Amino acid sequence: MPIRVRRTRRARLSCRTLAVAATAALMAAFAPAAGAQPAGAQAAAGVRESAPVYSYADAVRESVWVDTGLDADADGRTDRVAVDIVRPREAAAAGRRIPVIMDASPYYACCGRGNEGQRKTYDADGNPVQFPLFYDNYFVPRGYAFVAVDLAGTSRSDGCDDVGGRSDVQSAKAVVDWLNGRARGYTTRTGTDRARATTWSTGNVGMIGKSWDGTIANGVAATGVEGLRTIVPIGSISSWYDYFHSQGAPLYDANPTWLADYVNSPDAKARCGAVQDRIAKATPYSGDWTPAWSERNYVADARKVKASVFVVHGQQDLNVRANQFGQWWDALAANGVQRKIWLAQTGHVDPFDFRRADWVRTLHRWFDHYLLGYDNGVDREPMADIERAPDRWTTDRVWPARGTAPTVLRPTTGAAPGVGGLDRVPAPRGATETFTDDPALSETEWAADIDRPTPAKAGFSTAPLTRDLRVSGSSTVTVTATPTTASAHLSAVLVDLGPDTIRAYAEAGEGISTLTDTSCWGASTAGDSACFKETKARTADVGYTVISRGWADLGTWADPRQGRPLTPGRAYTMTLKLAPTDHVVPAGHRLALIVAGTDKDLLDPPATRPTVTLDLARTRAEVPLLGGARAFDLATAGDLGRAGRVQPGDTPAGRAAPVRTGAPIPGEAR
Repeated sequence: MPIRVRRTRRARLSCRTLAVAATAALMAAFAPAAGAQPAGAQAAAGVRESAPVYSYADAVRESVWVDTGLDADADGRTDRVAVDIVRPREAAAAGRRIPVIMDASPYYACCGRGNEGQRKTYDADGNPVQFPLFYDNYFVPRGYAFVAVDLAGTSRSDGCDDVGGRSDVQSAKAVVDWLNGRARGYTTRTGTDRARATTWSTGNVGMIGKSWDGTIANGVAATGVEGLRTIVPIGSISSWYDYFHSQGAPLYDANPTWLADYVNSPDAKARCGAVQDRIAKATPYSGDWTPAWSERNYVADARKVKASVFVVHGQQDLNVRANQFGQWWDALAANGVQRKIWLAQTGHVDPFDFRRADWVRTLHRWFDHYLLGYDNGVDREPMADIERAPDRWTTDRVWPARGTAPTVLRPTTGAAPGVGGLDRVPAPRGATETFTDDPALSETEWAADIDRPTPAKAGFSTAPLTRDLRVSGSSTVTVTATPTTASAHLSAVLVDLGPDTIRAYAEAGEGISTLTDTSCWGASTAGDSACFKETKARTADVGYTVISRGWADLGTWADPRQGRPLTPGRAYTMTLKLAPTDHVVPAGHRLALIVAGTDKDLLDPPATRPTVTLDLARTRAEVPLLGGARAFDLATAGDLGRAGRVQPGDTPAGRAAPVRTGAPIPGEAR
């Protein structure tokens, strides 16, 4: 149920008792922010949770322009980014410094934030009135400041947006520096009157945001900036190359300049043409790796991350695909970063809209711990929450699950062309399967035809499982493929074959339905409501579920950073990286591997339509299974019989393929 301001026992207290209680709560809530109490003393005093003791209606609302030190638009002066701030007035009056929750975004003017597309609004004097989302309404009364930053080139900021590059990241990093007294802020966009945050800010900053916003949080964390204590990236990018390409294969409209044009303000569009031209030249459609992609690859700098990281991602996100969180997560783990993860069945959806009450409660405790220093135990709780079915969640102490081991699975030939088996025994030397690229078909058509000899795919599946089989982590598929043309795309897909009810990630809402009822999460004013439309799971009954996917251009077989023409008739070996997943294939279902060409609506088609021959003896999948090879052997042993089970030859009940109506935006539903 919604978390609201407490009214029960406190409402019955006398005025004198109320004043004493409020004063005690105020002192408890802000002793850590003032630096007067160490964590041990807080725990001894029983401080566990910040309380809504400040007036939201009376909060300070102001705008500051922070100097980034860059001159991206080449107008002869360094760019200033607009920073809108709301913070409790009482804390400022008492001289108490407070931590900051920050969302740096390119979307505040062009597109809006959240499920209801909220934009920032201002009064006649230019003072901020509405801050999108619930962060301000909920956290400001609890003693936090909320800061909404317009990235360079967007809304009221100078400069040019450069789609995840230096200007984007510096837009937000400069604000973290300003909050810590290391950068200059001004009261106006062009004036000289200074604005200082050190009188009210502790310097402790937590960055949060969905998609592009969370992407910037990843980028700023990768600079190692002091004062950034935690980030909460939701459905966010960790490497922009992998947003536009997958191992050389172009995804969607594989050039970032249209995104810059989409978010730049009208003024920026008029002055930033040269910047867009540079981006276009530096990020070629060919998929070759360039220095521009290195600049936009935050994974490479994971060793610099000092902040804790709370990752949230939809496993069926076909906009910001799951490989984005996977490579970031692995790099953070390798560098010992404290982290937590939620994995949903949704597409590109905010947890406020698929698990609202639990999300607000968990986020509250997370920020209390990392920004206020409360010892509330959130850092010692299980690392992973995973959605197994719509609104049904499980937890794991670590992720990927402890006891998971990479297991080599081998495709074998079957009774009909393109319909084979999947086992741990290699196919005999000389065994092959062949498919012809058909860009009109997608992974859903391939899965629906898994047991039919169709020409566009090669499919391999296990026998019906006698036990549940859990996949937890990232898979790879290594193929030896011989094309008939000088270019070829490859797709590899893991599928759970069997009936299920899942979130309808391919439909409008990407797994949620928006209702007319509202719930309130914090305090409201006339211009900024804390009430938001409720949602519920939108589900689909399916006969199969794609659980992981990966794509590549075969021309990158020798060098993942540069493609080259293929020699028709020559065999090439390469490894495709599949997105991470955590999925249980139930007993009675089958696990399948599909290898094919262009995946409709997910890959741009190649210039040619090759026929590709797979050497099955030199093709393998490496799948992270809980219990490893032994678990696979046990799950594929025995005969379940046909009663109530999915058998080879049964036709899965299909569902509509994901439909792309124009290029997606990292921050909006498709």
